[in-house]
Amino acid sequence: MTRKRGKFSAEFKEEAVRMVIETSRAISDVARELGILEGTLGTWVATYRRAHAGEAPPPTTDESARLRELEQQNRELRMENEFLKKAAAYFAKDHR
Repeated sequence: MTRKRGKFSAEFKEEAVRMVIETSRAISDVARELGILEGTLGTWVATYRRAHAGEAPPPTTDESARLRELEQQNRELRMENEFLKKAAAYFAKDHR
C-alpha cells in the first residue's frame, strides 16, 4: 500500500514543531495527533533545532511567573538593604 506524499504549509510545520519543543511532548505523540509520519515531524524538529542551536528555549508560563516573583523579591531585598545601610550610617555617625 503506497501513501501519497503530502505537502504541508510552513505554518503547519512551524506549529507542529512548536508543539514538540514548547510542550516537551514526544514526537511520536504529536505526529499521531496530527496524522503525519513520525519521521517527517522528526526531520522538521531536527531542522529547527539546528537552525536555532544557539538560542535559549522560550520560558514557559510557570518559569515566567517564577521570574516575575523573583524579580519582585529582589527589588524588595535591595530596598531593605539600602534602608539598613542608611540606618547603620546614621547610628554610626550619631554615636561619635
